[in-house]
Amino acid sequence: MKKNILLIAFILSGIVAKTQTAYITNSSDGTVSVINVATNTVTGTITVGSDPVCESVSPDGSKVYVANGSSLSISVINTATNTVTATIPVSTNPEGVSVSPDGSTVYVAAGGSSLFVINTSTNTVTTTITVGTNPFGVAINPAGS
Repeated sequence: MKKNILLIAFILSGIVAKTQTAYITNSSDGTVSVINVATNTVTGTITVGSDPVCESVSPDGSKVYVANGSSLSISVINTATNTVTATIPVSTNPEGVSVSPDGSTVYVAAGGSSLFVINTSTNTVTTTITVGTNPFGVAINPAGS
C-alpha cells in the first residue's frame, strides 16, 4: 500500500511539474512572449532578433528555434531559463523553421530559394539546399521518414 501511494505521488508530481507553455513571436518589437496555457497568462518576454516570424519547439521541449527575418538569424531559446543561448546566422531572411523528430536537425526555409540545415549540437548551418522561389514554410514528417 505504501509503495502504491508513493508511486501515485511521484506520478502526480510529474504531471504538476509539467507546465504547458506557448511561445508567440512578436515581429514588430523583436520579442517572443511566453504564455502559460493552463492560466492563459503572459509569464515572460524574451528579446530575440529583428522581425521574428515563426518558431519551432524541439521534441523534448528544451529549446525553441525562432526565425528572425530581418536580422538573418535563428535564435535558440532554452525553455528552462527562457533565455537566448545561441544565435545562428543565415545568409537570407528565414521565414519557416521546423525541428526534426529526433531533435538533431533544424530546417529553415529562407527567402530566395534556400533551405538551411542546422546541426542542433553545434548550432551551425551544415548544408544549404536550393529549393523553389521564396519558400515560407517547412514541415517535417513526425515519423522521420
